[in-house]
Amino acid sequence: MEIIFTFSNLYIMPFWLLMIALPHWSWTQRIMRSFWPVAGLALLYALMLLVQLFSSAGGLLEPTLTGIAALLSTPEGAAIGWVHFLAFDLFVGRWAYLDSRERDLSVWLVSPSLLFILMAGPLGLLLYLLVRSLPRRQIM
Repeated sequence: MEIIFTFSNLYIMPFWLLMIALPHWSWTQRIMRSFWPVAGLALLYALMLLVQLFSSAGGLLEPTLTGIAALLSTPEGAAIGWVHFLAFDLFVGRWAYLDSRERDLSVWLVSPSLLFILMAGPLGLLLYLLVRSLPRRQIM
């Protein structure tokens, strides 16, 4: 599980670096328009979840707070949860990045939002939605 945890952390970093540090580079836009960055993590998550389903189907098919806490307290459960977070944060970050490029928003406002999406998912999404809602003249 340690290898999967480390791999998944290393896997996402180039994508975040491209979106935050090189948002106007043509390769960043080309790579992030593809679904493959997120699909790689989604596939890893699906495989991990299938393995877990076969070993303890009851805990996931009929979830309880106690059952989920027990699952997440294991290395396998924590790794599954972590890959889930990374996949959805990258998906949301990718959406915010692509949306900001379409709207031609300032990198100075979008990059901090992306950093917050990476570090604190929903808080970063909220920040991006606030940036996105600012009147056009304030964000240029």
